[in-house]
Amino acid sequence: MDEYWYFALFNFFVSIGLLFVSRINGTDVLRGLYVLFSFLPSIAAGVRRLHDTDRSGWWLLLPIVNIIFLCLPGTPGDNRFGPQPGDDRA
Repeated sequence: MDEYWYFALFNFFVSIGLLFVSRINGTDVLRGLYVLFSFLPSIAAGVRRLHDTDRSGWWLLLPIVNIIFLCLPGTPGDNRFGPQPGDDRA
């Protein structure tokens, strides 16, 4: 669970920083490149988080529902998607 929120927090701060840089430069090239290169990792992190809550990654396609599911605590122990993250039994 913590991995997803650290990733989201990092993306938030980088986006804010690039917003200020783009306001100074007058161009959105850096922000566009960051969005382009962080798109797939963001989807992967969201799917991993949903799997942690024992839900399918397809829930990311529903905007309001996925925010609710991402904020819920993960299932304790193993679930149908594998062992609990951080568990050394693989």
